[in-house]
Amino acid sequence: MIEETGQVVEVSGDYAWVETEPATSCGSCSARTGCGTSVLATLFGRRRAPVRALNRAGARAGEQVVIGISESSLVRGSLAVYLAPLVCLLAGAVAGRYAGMALLSGHAELTSIAGAVTGLLAGLAWLRFFSQASGRDERYQPVVLRHRIAVGR
Repeated sequence: MIEETGQVVEVSGDYAWVETEPATSCGSCSARTGCGTSVLATLFGRRRAPVRALNRAGARAGEQVVIGISESSLVRGSLAVYLAPLVCLLAGAVAGRYAGMALLSGHAELTSIAGAVTGLLAGLAWLRFFSQASGRDERYQPVVLRHRIAVGR
């Protein structure tokens, strides 16, 4: 389980909106002067990102909580977002090339480009469907695991 702490800003129904602050080690890294991540953090600052999480712990607005998501769900979601459109693009390009060589000799490059664009669009359409389906699937949702215990108070 990957965990992150944050503060509940709103509760609506079975969900809580939790603001988390992105953790970064840019202040302690020796390569920060030549690092793109450090430059982006300087330009955009450290913004809080609200996350909708299943509120199984009964958290209320203003409370500090720990939210989590399973590693397997994160990996499956990442593969879907990054790999599926790329695989569809490459498959479309290869299919377009072979179709062009068989049907339109001398125009395999154009059909390869058209196949790649078609494959990418098909991959993005599948990703939209997957995204909508995973938005309703509790396995892909962050969950409020517990209230954060204040140390040193």
